[in-house]
Amino acid sequence: MNNLDNRFPSIADLRARASWRIPHFAWEYLDSGTGLDIASERNMSALQGVQMWPGIMHGDIVPELSTEIFGQRFDAPFGMAPVGLTGLMWPGGEKALAKAAAAANIPMGLSTVANANPETVGRHVNGNGWFQLYPTKDADVREDIMARAWGNGFRTLLVTVDVPVGSRRERQKKAGIRVPPAKDLITVWRAAKCPAWSLALLREGMPRFWTLEPYTGSSAATTVAAFAGSQFDGVPTWELLARIRESWKGAIVLKGVMRPEEAERAIAMGIDGIGVSNHGGRQFDATPAAITALPAIKAVVGDRAKIVFDSGLRGGLDIARALALGADFCLLGRAFIYGLGALGAAGPEQVIHILRQDLITNMIQMGVTRIDELPSRLVSPRVG
Repeated sequence: MNNLDNRFPSIADLRARASWRIPHFAWEYLDSGTGLDIASERNMSALQGVQMWPGIMHGDIVPELSTEIFGQRFDAPFGMAPVGLTGLMWPGGEKALAKAAAAANIPMGLSTVANANPETVGRHVNGNGWFQLYPTKDADVREDIMARAWGNGFRTLLVTVDVPVGSRRERQKKAGIRVPPAKDLITVWRAAKCPAWSLALLREGMPRFWTLEPYTGSSAATTVAAFAGSQFDGVPTWELLARIRESWKGAIVLKGVMRPEEAERAIAMGIDGIGVSNHGGRQFDATPAAITALPAIKAVVGDRAKIVFDSGLRGGLDIARALALGADFCLLGRAFIYGLGALGAAGPEQVIHILRQDLITNMIQMGVTRIDELPSRLVSPRVG
């Protein structure tokens, strides 16, 4: 780990290596937002604007990172956000993420449109799996997906609600993203320039939408994509969320909340967690930074539900900022995929190491040993 730490001490270093180690089409899916990519940049710049007071003369202190949420204790206040098409960006990536999450005792989110299913990931994540649901219009399909997730050890459901329709994502369109990748000359050339990715593809096989395939009767990507579009577009609604709440026995996080009134309505319906997120700036380029929305949502939520924050986090200090502003837990998506792209299966472990050490170091700089002390170090509660 020390050698890796000298070569890749930050998420930015992993990002730089991943940018040339995975093919262009995979990189564009990972790194792009939508529109002019302003929202994704706004997420990060707003986080950098959150200032915190350092502390001095506090002696030798050891910060405590363990956090309990939804009845389970984790060894850090962060986990892996669900990311669709992980297997396109690094073949076999879901298994590597699950194993790293289990070893570090942090949660791993598995997306409905990942390239591995809950049956496969559940064997590796050791009870630390959170399942991200894109609700389907077909009730039987929706119920079966949830049953499969529950039956394979996933106890927290992340219901993603900020994708009423797929966004334009212009960079991705220009890159010609497909699952599985196209076999035209430009795609083959781009893959050939990334031998480590290509070898991983040969070892793991072509990425497929394994969770959705049983409901389409076909493994053809075009068939599955058409099915997903017909099932996901225009949902969910509050009424559908109520039905999900009735069906799911575990905790539910409503992921994609940006306004206090939405959080209030969700809590009234019995939702356990509010996922403050703007989908990493990938859906709506005019959205405020997610961190800007966090304080007002915390003021409404109080202690009635947990707040899970994502969007724009790139290090332990960013995690500290979000926790200080009201988050109970943080999820990171791109950071972990940058790790996979840079280092393959060794990447997620290095990302966890970076985040833990950066968070610990900065907590010591502020003179705090507990997460609940972080709000006292804010220079100002205002953001944006």
